[in-house]
Amino acid sequence: MLSVEGLKVRYGQIEAVKGLDFTVAQGEIVTLLGANGAGKTSTLAGIAGLAPATGMIRFENQNLIGLRPEDISRRSIALTPEGRRVFPALTVAENLLLGGAMHHKGGSLDATREEMLTLFPILRERYRQRAGLLSGGEQQMLAIARSLMSQPRLLLLDEPSLGLAPKIVDEVFRLIAGLRQKGITILLVEQNAVRALDIADRGYVLVNGRITLQGKGRELAQSDEVRAAYLAA
Repeated sequence: MLSVEGLKVRYGQIEAVKGLDFTVAQGEIVTLLGANGAGKTSTLAGIAGLAPATGMIRFENQNLIGLRPEDISRRSIALTPEGRRVFPALTVAENLLLGGAMHHKGGSLDATREEMLTLFPILRERYRQRAGLLSGGEQQMLAIARSLMSQPRLLLLDEPSLGLAPKIVDEVFRLIAGLRQKGITILLVEQNAVRALDIADRGYVLVNGRITLQGKGRELAQSDEVRAAYLAA
């Protein structure tokens, strides 16, 4: 589904991503692991058109390099950013509407919104509340639901468990695994390597903007290098 070749992302004089090659097959969960500053978020931003990228990014045989973020979104790719970034002054209902407004017409928007409220029952309870009044976990659920309102075939998830209580982290990862069962392909950036590798089909380890290790999720979980760097806890 997604094929990345020689991807570079540069911010001025700083090259954050230094020539990545990786793939994501349809129906997979693939995780990108690495320390802060390794280039994981920049990789997602490059794919989503939010950062200046060179190389080749092919999604279903269409090159994404040079496309505007809204054009990439229309090709059924959605990004749930790090830090949730919901619109705090808007209600849950309004946040969901914004997530799907560009992709739906008439009744299809209502049907997708109902699907999200069924998938995330807490959002139905908070439907008329302002997003800024939600807990961190509720905001994360809203951020993911807002992304899913566009009915993406590829979901880019950036640090979905960051700053959440352990019980909420469990809920988030159950949700991510369930999305795969619904046919959504996921590229996951996650600091919690233990949880990420537990649900991932495959993974790539990034160090200073380059891939240093790759393999199946279970294989990476057993790797001495990965265990020493990311699984010590």
